Amino acid sequence: MKRMLKIVLKGFLYLLVAGLVFVSWFRLKYEIIVHTRPLPENRWASPGYPLIRTVDPFIGTGGYPWTCAHNFPGATLPFSMVRLGPETASILTHKRALNTSGYFYGDNKICGFSHTRLIGTGATDGGHFLVTPAIGHISHNRLRKGFYIPFSHRDETAFPGYYSVYLRKKKILAEMTVTPHTGIHRYTFKGWREPHLVINAGNTLGDYTADNGHVAVLPEKQEVEGSIRTFGTFAQRYGGVTVYFVARFNKPFQSFTTWNEQGLFSGRDTISGHHPGVILDFAETIPDNRIVLKMGISYVSVDNARQNLNTEAGDKSFDEILETARQAWMKKLSLIDIEGATDTQRTIFYTALYRAFQMPTVFQDINGEYVGFDKKIHRTTGFRYFTDMSLWDTFRTLHPLFTLIAPADQHDMILSLLTMARQGGYLPRWPSGYGYTGSMLGSPADIVISEAWQKGLRDFDVEFAFHKMCLTALGPTRKGSGFPGRRGIVPYLKYHFCPADMMDKAVSKTLEYGWADDAIGRLAAALGKEDTAAIFFSHAHYYRNLWNPETRYFQPRNRDGKFVKEFRPRRLSYLDNSGKYTNDYVEGSALQWRWAVPYDPKGLISLFGDKRYFIRELNTFLAKQPKKLQPFFFGPYYWHGNEPDLHTAYLFNEAGRPDLTRKWVHWILEHKYDNTYVGLEGNDDGATLSAWYIFSTLGLYPIAGTDIYELGTPLFREATIRMNDHTLRMETENFIPGHYDVKQVLLNGKPLNRHYIRHKEIAKGGVLKFIMN
Repeated sequence: MKRMLKIVLKGFLYLLVAGLVFVSWFRLKYEIIVHTRPLPENRWASPGYPLIRTVDPFIGTGGYPWTCAHNFPGATLPFSMVRLGPETASILTHKRALNTSGYFYGDNKICGFSHTRLIGTGATDGGHFLVTPAIGHISHNRLRKGFYIPFSHRDETAFPGYYSVYLRKKKILAEMTVTPHTGIHRYTFKGWREPHLVINAGNTLGDYTADNGHVAVLPEKQEVEGSIRTFGTFAQRYGGVTVYFVARFNKPFQSFTTWNEQGLFSGRDTISGHHPGVILDFAETIPDNRIVLKMGISYVSVDNARQNLNTEAGDKSFDEILETARQAWMKKLSLIDIEGATDTQRTIFYTALYRAFQMPTVFQDINGEYVGFDKKIHRTTGFRYFTDMSLWDTFRTLHPLFTLIAPADQHDMILSLLTMARQGGYLPRWPSGYGYTGSMLGSPADIVISEAWQKGLRDFDVEFAFHKMCLTALGPTRKGSGFPGRRGIVPYLKYHFCPADMMDKAVSKTLEYGWADDAIGRLAAALGKEDTAAIFFSHAHYYRNLWNPETRYFQPRNRDGKFVKEFRPRRLSYLDNSGKYTNDYVEGSALQWRWAVPYDPKGLISLFGDKRYFIRELNTFLAKQPKKLQPFFFGPYYWHGNEPDLHTAYLFNEAGRPDLTRKWVHWILEHKYDNTYVGLEGNDDGATLSAWYIFSTLGLYPIAGTDIYELGTPLFREATIRMNDHTLRMETENFIPGHYDVKQVLLNGKPLNRHYIRHKEIAKGGVLKFIMN
């Protein structure tokens, strides 16, 4: 018996040692991967493009997978349909899409280069038409399992409009740039070897389902065309999305082999299936064999994909197309100039501005055609049709930024939302592709449109917009609608709060519905609809009915009026699998939702009973946040990556402590953003966090759904904001880097004896001066 025990103990010790050795090896390998820096841009970003050299597309592409910013370093244009870049796989398991945009900084293998994805979101959609350069024999087994080509960050280069990586083991240089609808690949095969390009038409990010695929090879045209229907995180919610492509090469391929899930078919020029594709074989001509592939895509038809390709890329060279891409990005990056920033701050700022213009997506083809929410083909007239709007996130910071510095883009986004409502029946919440996704909660489109109108954007059918807002806010959506509307709206209207015994997410819904109702009320008042405005302003105060004066929290309440007794305000939803304590909150704790009434700060503060108590509690909430950027575990206190918390530092203004607003805003700017592969506190949420950084560094913060900007503290000595024909200058006096206290604020030379400004005060430009202590 003793001998057996010794054997067991010995075996356990061997396993423990082996486990420790493995963990140490894995950690060392991971650290080597993530601490290897990409090549600086050099030969492409000339001195004429200084802001492009400032951007680092690798920021926010790594960290812990569950809190990654989900950004990616590939080639894009502002709002382009094509987002061309690498898909990577993990160190051990070949798992893909640890970063939902397809590229995870902690990975060390590339699977190929695909043309579509969402950026900075928690949704895994896209990955269409994966292209992989290869050499030598390719088996069907390799095609089924996928390619996993080792790479190192030291062999990567990326800047706005361009991405490249040298696949050292294969001796292949892969370079990418884009037009709005076309991805341009340039592959240089080093040495005398047989080069191949593999097009996987059935690829999806995260290995989601695909079907109804088709590929046709046209040797006489040096082209391949095809289509696929895919079902990603969002696309599966509205029946899948079909995407079409046409690929053209700068030289003829010698031979080709089509393939699908059943096998390889040499010389067969058409193939169908769930995972169709083609291997293209090129001649061994010179030691450095360069192949250029141009792939146009469309969500309408193959003909449109070809037209997109012909019109945008045509006979243009890779370098000519790259030059156009650089010019497009310089135009956007030049909207804001900053002075007095460190090199690190400049990189973070201009990378954030770059992220702000990567989404939403212009969804129409070059001829104006697109697939609408009624699944029919339409043609735009006089505006660009956008989709992929992460509205529950972006209404807070990104859309206010567009209204300020890119009003033409914001105008077209609003027209797109109204077009979706005409075709689908309702204003969407998180529109993606050509369907409603129903993601998250509330009706943030109401807030976006109302705010834009209040800030002077006028050229749209506001009466139609208002009608659609009321349709969602005052009753349930019709049965069979693709849009779920405000879930639980009937009990909300009946009981003046969302009862916890009738729905989930009851507290969060009540607070979000109130925010949207306030925005609708403000729009109604602006339109002279005073009686309707009064109704919505009344609804906007329903949040008070969930305030428990005993606990001083927003607490779930049943329809009988009794508060739910099982209440633990610091319990996180992520750690409460049963939902016993957090079923009524979305993505967070009751403590994190305690402050979620930015549109009525006076009302919120009054609920606490004592302003000093409010200040003390809010200060504790911020002070107990994790000090490390993107920690392993966030905890129940302030989490900068959590949407309901983003405005909280600015609440001190209304409580009479603007000094604490400045303190905590400055602290967040300095500690929750950096220029590494981690970069951000969590999911960028379609550039919501990036836009927060842009506003807060300028000393402003928008209260979404209103025309108000809270005043904070500037991070830079000067900034110039270009707003169409007007310029707003942000200046400082007594500026010292790292000092954040503000003595006085002047607008056009006149003192502002308040903690906010209104949009109309800066709409025609001017000078906002911060006199620092």
